[in-house]
Amino acid sequence: MRVFVTGATGYIGGSVADRMLRTGHQVTGLARSPEKARMLERLGVTPVLGTLDDQALLAEQAQAADAVVNAADSDHPGAAEALVEALAGSGKPLLHTSGSSIVGTDSRGEPSGETFGEEIFDPESSWRPADDKEARVAIDRYVLAASGRDVRTVVLCNTLIYGHGRGLSRDSVQIPALVRQAHKSGTVRRIGAGRNIWSNVHIDDVADLYLLALDAAPAGSFYFVENGEASFADITAAIAEALGLGPAEAWDITAAIQEWGYEAAVFALGSNSRVRGERARAQLGWRPRHTSVLDWIKNELTKD
Repeated sequence: MRVFVTGATGYIGGSVADRMLRTGHQVTGLARSPEKARMLERLGVTPVLGTLDDQALLAEQAQAADAVVNAADSDHPGAAEALVEALAGSGKPLLHTSGSSIVGTDSRGEPSGETFGEEIFDPESSWRPADDKEARVAIDRYVLAASGRDVRTVVLCNTLIYGHGRGLSRDSVQIPALVRQAHKSGTVRRIGAGRNIWSNVHIDDVADLYLLALDAAPAGSFYFVENGEASFADITAAIAEALGLGPAEAWDITAAIQEWGYEAAVFALGSNSRVRGERARAQLGWRPRHTSVLDWIKNELTKD
């Protein structure tokens, strides 16, 4: 199958592209610079120079492909619209990447809800996204609705992803941000008490699910992508041990925002995002192989 991947130079898209190449698919990837294009080519990906704002180019590549994976930017409505319009009436798969901060709570290192653990979501749950996430949810719904226009649309809503990337980009978002700050300051820091919890999943298991969804996901499917969960208190303690540093320390939200920015501090590192991915297991036979982010930090974080 010929697959067009946006975000092929990134962490998720690059790992998905690698998995598809290894299973015999032909992959074309979007690259923003000649240098990145040459790097993709060395990996076996056919590069196309452009950006998500090049809607005519996106449409051309989508129509030339047998399937599309949109993994570049969950918050770019123009790209989603261009791909949907190009694929309308084709019956082709469009796998769109979202993120589980759409159910995130502004809890600043504390549990969410009046009763600890009550806010755990599956695809059937209803929730009101935070104001900052309404636009992303609107894009997800737009993509899903395109199943009514004969596009086999699938939204994969990833949780905290860990593991080294298989493409050009090695690092994910949350754990590397904590590690970089620790290297800079000599102290691992969490937001508040770190009692906030995120569901998580290994990048190899993410790539496996994209491959399964490409082959068999029904049109209009939404999947949370998770295989376990951990608190940021436990994650930062494991990072401190792996790096040979002293105990992790609490940071107030103001200092955290100064270091990481509002989006990363409040949503990526300070919120709760607890979901369940049973639909992917039941419908697609997804069987994640990696079970513990804490074990990965202990055994793999510092390896090249």
